[in-house]
Parts: sequence; C-alpha cells; structure tokens
Amino acid sequence: MRKIDVLMAGVGGQGVILASDSLAEVAMRAGFDVKKSDAIGMAQRGGSVVSHIRIGAKVFAPLIKKGEADFLVGFERLEAARCASYINPNGLAIISDQELPPLSVAGDAASYPDQEKVARVVSLYTKRLAFVPGLRIAQALGNARVAGVVLLGFLSAFLPVEVALWQEDIARRVDAKFREINLKAFAQGREEAMVFRSTETEAKAVVREEVPKRLRNITRNGGRR
Repeated sequence: MRKIDVLMAGVGGQGVILASDSLAEVAMRAGFDVKKSDAIGMAQRGGSVVSHIRIGAKVFAPLIKKGEADFLVGFERLEAARCASYINPNGLAIISDQELPPLSVAGDAASYPDQEKVARVVSLYTKRLAFVPGLRIAQALGNARVAGVVLLGFLSAFLPVEVALWQEDIARRVDAKFREINLKAFAQGREEAMVFRSTETEAKAVVREEVPKRLRNITRNGGRR
C-alpha cells in the first residue's frame, strides 16, 4: 500500500486528539505501520491542535511535510485554512462547518473568514474540497460534541480500513451511554462521503465526455476552433 498522510487540525476541546488516536489505532489493527505526532500548544484555552498521522507498509517519521498530506481534516474552518499548505495537489480537504472565532476576532482585531474565503485559500493547494455539515448533523442527533466523529466517518470512506474496525474502536473509546449517538454520527459522516464521492465521479464523467467532443470538433474543423 502506498503511504497515506492525514493532517487533522482544530482547537482544544473538539476531539482532534481522540479522532487521531482512533485513526492510528484502527490503521494498526488493519495491519499497517503508523507514526503519529500531536502539536497541542494552548489547547485548554481554545488554542490550535494539530495531529500528524502517517500510515503505510513502513513509515519512518511522524511529521508530514508541507505539500504532502493526502487528507486535511479541519475540525474548525479557520484552523483548516491555516493548515492548507500541508495538502498535496491531489489531496482532499475535509472541512467542518464549525466556527470557533479566536480572541483576536472577539476583540475586533481581526475578522473571521467565511466559507468562500476559506475555499479560496484551500483551492490554492487542491481543488478537492468537501465542506461537511458536521456540527449540524451532530446537533440534529442531539449532541454537538459528536461533530468530530462525523468528520471521522467521512474520512473513513476514503481509507483502506474495514468499517467494523472503526465501529469497534469508537464503541471502546466512549462511555456506553454515548455509544449509540457516536456510532450514528460516524455512519452519517460516511453517508456524506458517499454523496461527495458520487459527485466527484459524475464530475469526472462529464470531463471525460467533454474532452472527446472537443477533440471531434477540432478534427472536424481541420485543427481550428
């Protein structure tokens, strides 16, 4: 298996470390070598939290270089924009709809970027971008704290790990009274990913259809448009 690099970014209290621990654990149980590193900083005061997770047949170092992440999982919009330079040109940015403005925004020293602005920043590095309504799904389920699990479910649809391993790991990590809602959040995240994947497939199909048509027109017009 080729190496897979996943960068997770959010702020303290969003469950970034829990999600990255879960990913590392299920990947190891699936038989892969895994290296992981966390940068927590002032997490308990709402500061940035970043986890590097590298998966492969053999991984020699835990840190992902800028421009090499296959997946950027942004638990919070601004933190996703901050880490956009890590993703590679074919990588997928999975970004939650959650907003947690920093103190500089609360003090009117800065403005919080809207979704369009974040999309422009991320598109400088990759065109594959999925905004996931993680917080809205979690709130609809009855607990905003499972928004991170929605993102984990979305990511899981792109990784070579059986869904049963994910479900077992989630069930083991959370208290029994929160088990059902976490598993539902994970399942809904996967459903969102399936919709996104089908959209990507349709878009590629359109491109494949359009290119031959253009080629046919060029041939018909003697090489002139």
